[in-house]
Amino acid sequence: MKKIPSFTVDHIHLLRGIYVSRQDQVGNEIVTTFDVRMKEPNREPALSPSAIHTMEHLAATFLRNHPVWADKIVYWGPMGCLTGNYLIVKGDLTSRDVLPLMIETFEFIANYEGEIPGATEHDCGNYLLMNLPMARWEANKYLNEVLKVATEANLVYPA
Repeated sequence: MKKIPSFTVDHIHLLRGIYVSRQDQVGNEIVTTFDVRMKEPNREPALSPSAIHTMEHLAATFLRNHPVWADKIVYWGPMGCLTGNYLIVKGDLTSRDVLPLMIETFEFIANYEGEIPGATEHDCGNYLLMNLPMARWEANKYLNEVLKVATEANLVYPA
């Protein structure tokens, strides 16, 4: 089988950041998939399943209720390798275009207090797999170490 594009990215040199993973034509619309990479692959521990699951609930809820971006958000969800998330957005966008939105999103997660949206037996298939303190810690780390100081190396895939 032919390798899919996401498996051809140089994970040896990949830094934490936000990258355009792919762009697709869907009807008359361009849809951009972003690689929101929170951990350096194979060089630091992956996110815990409970932390990334909590971040998924918080980020998806925040993004789909955002006053400007809500109608453009298609999907937010974790990568199977647990080193980050995928964000799919309507539009022909760059990493710089969504950087302010990602800063807002991770500030929301880092400062979130209260009940996790959708974390009930009725609403979620694994509602007990949640860890808000760790999600907040990971969001704060990514926010301050990557998003707020991002350079081109954190916004464009390595060659």
